[in-house]
Amino acid sequence: MEHYRTRPPHNGTRRANPGAPLPAQARGGRRPPVARRPPPPVVRTLRRLPNPRLTGLGAGLFCMALMFLLGCLDALLFGASLTAYGVLFLPACVLTAVWLRRGDLLTAPIIAPIAFATGLLPVADGGGGASGRLMGLFTALATQAGWLYAGTLAAGLVALVRRIMLVRSRSR
Repeated sequence: MEHYRTRPPHNGTRRANPGAPLPAQARGGRRPPVARRPPPPVVRTLRRLPNPRLTGLGAGLFCMALMFLLGCLDALLFGASLTAYGVLFLPACVLTAVWLRRGDLLTAPIIAPIAFATGLLPVADGGGGASGRLMGLFTALATQAGWLYAGTLAAGLVALVRRIMLVRSRSR
């Protein structure tokens, strides 16, 4: 009967000196800590900002209230400038899309046009009662459609990027 020599199990690495002690990783120990660079000041500042997570309804109410307040502020400071209102609309859309919960990301491009129309109420030119105010609102919506599309696109892109990152992190 032949006696076969048994080998220790192979773990994928070969040691140059079989009698030498194993490194800490092979013994099940921890790696020495890796020195990390501190993050840049901009990243540290952004990490200190609030990071709420709003539901679809909460984000809609937040964006509508914010745009209404920005519309009132625009009417007081800039004399109801529609261009200033459109410029203020873009960061509001991005902020709303960033603060949405993961499950409600699809509501971001829906919230933006509703909030835009709500904020136009104090800004839109209107005279002669309710019909004049309504005509001014429709005119402002028609002439400022570029800002409306840009804000909706920005909110949709932020939501899309967040959704792609979410799917990728789940697949890992």
